[in-house]
Amino acid sequence: MEIGQKLRDARTKANYTQEQAAEELGISRQTISNWENNKTYPDIISVIKISDMYDVSLDVLLKEEKKTSDYANYLEESTNIVKSKNKLAKIIQVGVYVVIWALCVLTFWLFTGDQDAVGYSLMTFFLVLPVTAFIESLIIGKDRGWGMEKWFVPLFFGIMYMLAEYATFSLANMTTFDKFNIPELSMILSGAGISLVGMIIGAGIGFVSKLRQKYH
Repeated sequence: MEIGQKLRDARTKANYTQEQAAEELGISRQTISNWENNKTYPDIISVIKISDMYDVSLDVLLKEEKKTSDYANYLEESTNIVKSKNKLAKIIQVGVYVVIWALCVLTFWLFTGDQDAVGYSLMTFFLVLPVTAFIESLIIGKDRGWGMEKWFVPLFFGIMYMLAEYATFSLANMTTFDKFNIPELSMILSGAGISLVGMIIGAGIGFVSKLRQKYH
């Protein structure tokens, strides 16, 4: 049985019209029709949503009697595209923080004098870096593409928070007095804690959103 027929049968058993299914998936009715008539194929993300919406397993939707099919090839290609997009999204999400972190460090060395030290410290360590880490963690926590590895992200933000202090005030102190300072490891807990709060909230939002999609 072709994928189009399977999609039509699953929709009918779930008591959805094409219009209702299209509205639930956020696409046009014509797209549903094209899928069910094998004119176009749903991508892997759409198939997963359909599986949840129609309450039918992915195995039923995707299992082919033949060893190969046009849809199997298409699905493999679309899966690779999704993986590439997920990887790019991860790089962008982490990269935004790294860029802001680097700008904070450069600002210290290029534009901050002795009289500006207190203001810089308050702005960087109590506002810019914590807020950025919280927002990025919120986004990552909500993003299903990260999987379980998202829970290692707070450790990354904690280490970066510690290194920000080490690359600015601590390094300046070492340079001035010709000595070696040990990084303040306690700062890891502060940075990681802020990130973890954002991660938990983001994961909660994602979970609630998934439940709404399933039972709407």
